[in-house]
Amino acid sequence: MATMDGGFVDCHCHITAYEFAEDLEDVIKRTREAGVKTLISVTEELSEFERVIQLFKSYPDLVAPCFGIHPVQGCGSHDQHSVKIQDLEPALPLFQKYRDDIVAVGEIGLDFTPWYAPTSQEREEQLTVFTKQLQISKDLDLPVNIHSRSAAKVTIATLKEQGITCALLHNFAGKPSVAMEGVQAGYFFPFPPAVCRNDQKAKLIKQIPLEHICLETDSPALGPEKHVRNEPKNVSLVCEYIAHVKGITPQMVIHATTDNALRLFPKIKRLE
Repeated sequence: MATMDGGFVDCHCHITAYEFAEDLEDVIKRTREAGVKTLISVTEELSEFERVIQLFKSYPDLVAPCFGIHPVQGCGSHDQHSVKIQDLEPALPLFQKYRDDIVAVGEIGLDFTPWYAPTSQEREEQLTVFTKQLQISKDLDLPVNIHSRSAAKVTIATLKEQGITCALLHNFAGKPSVAMEGVQAGYFFPFPPAVCRNDQKAKLIKQIPLEHICLETDSPALGPEKHVRNEPKNVSLVCEYIAHVKGITPQMVIHATTDNALRLFPKIKRLE
């Protein structure tokens, strides 16, 4: 696909993931060849913070690092658990140390899926960790990159209560009416390549104005094929799908979503 305005911005991916450890150079090469200009690379745990900074230093024109403590810790391990304040505390000094390098606080948010947060105590602790990181984003004047599984309404309500004006609600799965509350608050909604697999998100894509839509891959997850590693290059597939659903050209989607990303993440302008 031909690109314009410098190409795509993948607003939410995980290039620090172990799934990319063995062939990252090739993944980056394919990313550039696909016309992707910026990878907004989120983190979920403290152990990823230094790694995403290393990648930013290795690919300073491409990688835009974010720091965040995800509501579910130890994903894929035997120690998977709902986040506790103890998971955040050791990370606090690094937000300050790398404040000039990071472009957003994320991936942060709430995950009230019953097997992750079965009790009100776990949900309350998630809210505490989330709110503390929202405060960090305000102190550092940074946008937030948000996870909101099984917690769409309370996530948007919390963002608004905390006075957050710049937020990306990644892979949003709430009702369209709740999404529109986010749109009215000025928030942005990215869509991953997994939307191409079925038309469940078509109604939401139609309803959200293009001025509030961004592109994401969430790679290595949420790819166009189930159980196949996703890559940032697949952001072009989402662009084509959104264009199809909205009945506009892919070029219009590239132009709008890149402009939206630059408004939401102003620090990525330095990568150009």
